[in-house]
Order: sequence, then structure tokens, then C-alpha cells
Amino acid sequence: MTGSTAALRNGRGKPPDNSWFETVVSALDDRLRLHYGVFEYTDRPDCLFRIQIARSENGLILSDGVRVQPDARIVNLHVWNEQFPPFPPDGPTLAWASRLNRAFDASLCELAHFLQSRPALDDVVAICGNLTFEPSYRSDQLAHFVGRFGFEKVELCRSRSIAQQLHRFGENIFVSMIVLARNAAALRADTLWRDRTLMFLSRRKLQSRYGTTPRAAE
Repeated sequence: MTGSTAALRNGRGKPPDNSWFETVVSALDDRLRLHYGVFEYTDRPDCLFRIQIARSENGLILSDGVRVQPDARIVNLHVWNEQFPPFPPDGPTLAWASRLNRAFDASLCELAHFLQSRPALDDVVAICGNLTFEPSYRSDQLAHFVGRFGFEKVELCRSRSIAQQLHRFGENIFVSMIVLARNAAALRADTLWRDRTLMFLSRRKLQSRYGTTPRAAE
């Protein structure tokens, strides 16, 4: 233990003030969400996601037979960073995992209710999560976890251009900035090299599993 660390733990020092950095990151995040049309669909304090109404870039058929045509309307999930359970400093615990499971369920219940109550969104056929919680070598673990909620991993066989690779690297830099500002304990050395795990949940399966009165999930 270094002297500075000991001082902090003994109350003789103060943790570094990074409020300015969090303010800058939050402002940039707000601008990007506004630009891409990402919005909150519920006021629940434990909701994990914001959403964006988008168009599918690819055609695919999901395991329950739902066909997603190219240019079909879908819901893209975006992590609601401010409401995501902070990663414990000493690693994940059972209590943290239980909280995350409950929040995931509640978030999908709220989404099902939101879509049911918006006739203008009746043509939405699927929910997509382009998830980046883990680096590439842990993508199978992530897919297994999200699969418990009805999502399925979709592999798209296409190569990325240099511009697309640079764009993804830029996204990873921003993700790293958000993690550093709001949940530094979760920052990893390989965060900049995070891969994408593309997960889909059909609208039909969402309504079947979660289409109940949302507050009942509490």
C-alpha cells in the first residue's frame, strides 16, 4: 500500500475531484443522444436502457420465425449509464448480480408496455442490442447472460471498412471515457478493444414474455 493510498483510507486526504471530467463527458453524451434520437421510455429509476427507433441494415430470420427485412423498423437499446448498477470495486457480487437481473427484467417489462401503448410503433418487429459490456473473448458469456431474457446472438458475415473500424474505435474511446467518469471500478485495460455482440429479441417474444402491466414487475 502506498502512502497516498493509506492517507486516503485513513481520512487524511481527499479523492481526486474529477467532477469537471464527468461534466464534460455528460455534455458530450447528451449531444450525441440528441443527434441520434436516443430517448428515455420510462421514468423508472432502475431502468437500464434508453432506446432509439431505427431501421435494420440487414435481413435476418430469428429463432421464433420472425423475419426482419432490410429497412424494417427496430428498437435499438442503449445503456442508460447513469442508472446502470455501479460495478463493485472488488468485483461482481451475488447482490450486484441479483440487482442487475431484476433491473433487466423491469426494463424489458417497461419496454413492452411502452410499445403496446404507442400505435405508431406497431410496425416495430424486433429489439436490437449492439452490446459492448465485455471485450471480445468474453462475448460468449455476455450472449449467455442476455439469452436468459430472450435475446439471441446474431452473426453477420461482413467485413468492415477502414472507416467503420475507425468509427468503432472512436466509440470504444467514448465508452471508456463514460466508464472512467461514472464507474471507474469497471474500467479494464482492454476496454479500447471491445468487440460488439449483436443480440436480437423479436417484438413477438418481447410481448409474450414481458407484455404485462409494467409495475407488476416490482
